[in-house]
Amino acid sequence: MNPFEARAIGTGRLDLLPLRVEHAEEMAAVLSDPALHTFTGGTPDTAGTLRSRYRRLAAGSGDPAVSWLNWVIRLRAESCLTGYVQATVRGTVAEVAWVVGTPWQGRGIATEAARALADWLTRQSVPSVIAHIHPDHHASAAVATAAGLAPTGERHEGEIRWHRRTAAETGD
Repeated sequence: MNPFEARAIGTGRLDLLPLRVEHAEEMAAVLSDPALHTFTGGTPDTAGTLRSRYRRLAAGSGDPAVSWLNWVIRLRAESCLTGYVQATVRGTVAEVAWVVGTPWQGRGIATEAARALADWLTRQSVPSVIAHIHPDHHASAAVATAAGLAPTGERHEGEIRWHRRTAAETGD
């Protein structure tokens, strides 16, 4: 059994809800803009493809030392899904990522969700949070900075590694 389980996280405007297969239809629309793949490659997935992916994610990694944690982002005021956040936890390190659909970008949703995720991971005693961000993806870099991550200068598959050290990791 994995040591972590995605649980609902609330912020001022958002609900981060554990990912369910039933989210696939709405998320296919949220993620339908090809521009969302500018820095990551690929094309938008269909609802059917997302259902299959969400089923695999819900089943877990299969490795008891690795937790796959996935949430959809729900904007409470509009009662709609706007994107997702995710974390893969291996030992003391969580690798995080976020995507917000094009119609909701520029409203601070990714920042609020990423910050909530990083803070939640810290409360779960995960001492190190990392993200990998394309060097030209300035919006994602701004989100990472707001969530307390800083660029390390290290690269992984062409992306810059960002890192958030917590008090548990630094001994503060």
